[in-house]
Amino acid sequence: MAAWTFTSECPIPDDLGDILVPGETPVTAFKTIRDSAVFTNKRLIIRDAQGIRGKKIEMYSIPYSTINMWSSENSGTFDFNEELELWTRAGHLKIKVAKGLDIRKLDRLIAQVVLG
Repeated sequence: MAAWTFTSECPIPDDLGDILVPGETPVTAFKTIRDSAVFTNKRLIIRDAQGIRGKKIEMYSIPYSTINMWSSENSGTFDFNEELELWTRAGHLKIKVAKGLDIRKLDRLIAQVVLG
């Protein structure tokens, strides 16, 4: 299972245009622990900086068409993180969402692109 933590909303990275396909537009972006994740109208792109200096970058691309099921969980009294889980043809993904971010916004975005 792959897992990431979204810490805050951030501007969409400038260098994203190099990997977008025609008709694909970024919708929103989030900071992760070392890099960023971008939701587009077609997929979720997660950039994962590796190594001591973070010069090696691994890119994960999760097309919405591969999502079979998802769940979202808001935080509780003693649980400070919210979670978004995606079950895809590639496997199970877990995204922890820091307190203060709108988990329902992500839930609506996933629903819009998967069901729309």
